[in-house]
Amino acid sequence: MNRVRFGIVLQVVMSSVVALLLCGTAAAQSAQVQGVINGRRGNTMTVQSSSGNVTVVLNSNTQVEDVQGVFHAKKKQMGVTALVPGLSVKVKGSYDAQNQLVADTVEFNGKALQTATDIQAGMAPVQQEAQQQQQQIAQQQAQIAQQQAQIQATEAEQAKHQQEIEQEKAAVAAVNKRFGELGEYNIWDETEVLFANGQVKVDPQYVPKLLALCQKAKTVKGYVIQVQGYASKVGSAALNQKLSQERAQNVIDIIEQKGGIPLTNVLAPGAMGTSQQVAPDNTTEGQAENRRVVVRLLQDKGIAGT
Repeated sequence: MNRVRFGIVLQVVMSSVVALLLCGTAAAQSAQVQGVINGRRGNTMTVQSSSGNVTVVLNSNTQVEDVQGVFHAKKKQMGVTALVPGLSVKVKGSYDAQNQLVADTVEFNGKALQTATDIQAGMAPVQQEAQQQQQQIAQQQAQIAQQQAQIQATEAEQAKHQQEIEQEKAAVAAVNKRFGELGEYNIWDETEVLFANGQVKVDPQYVPKLLALCQKAKTVKGYVIQVQGYASKVGSAALNQKLSQERAQNVIDIIEQKGGIPLTNVLAPGAMGTSQQVAPDNTTEGQAENRRVVVRLLQDKGIAGT
């Protein structure tokens, strides 16, 4: 009888163990969410999906990938700073006890990142391109008066440029509407770093200010740091766009390496180019003020309760 009872008890225990293992397996099943990033809070972000907002947790193991090609066969590894508001993403991972999706991978398309980055940069590249095209149209109109033989070719070129301008305006308007729906932030602190003409290296005199902002950030719940680089109008638009990007990236390197700020709490560097000039660019002093990087410590108003 004792052996029979022991066998029955053993069967019950084994059945319980199997049931627990099956439950654990089900809880660890992977999940997938597709939508648009509409907020960054510390090492988390919110994604607006078809079923509502999903909180996504980013960590050192999260793989961020730029997928390309029809079958998404080509993948390029990216940093978490590329995950900016307005970006369409596909997140794969598993839910934790707080019903937050812990991201194993975050995938997006490079064109979508460019669109979101352009919006963050105040649409400066699109505006500059539109201005350049308008100047080309004016030049072509003058050539029509001087060279009647080229009228048809010039008019066709004008129509092509005008169509491109309208397409760009429509794209900017559509994405800007989406971006305008994102959560607003409170600015806790702000500092500027100035640069010499054509230079991108951070002068050592600005490092203490950056480190002080980093220390303050660590006391703010759910903070993110925004870094935007600017240039004066000396030189070509393409060169100034490149200078503003490199200046912003060099400031981020200091914030991360010396300030101890994880990249999960830093928005992608904004290359603002020559947009938002703060001083007249026809003087040496004004140009010096426009060659700058603006660093802001932000907190989502939803966290602050305002």
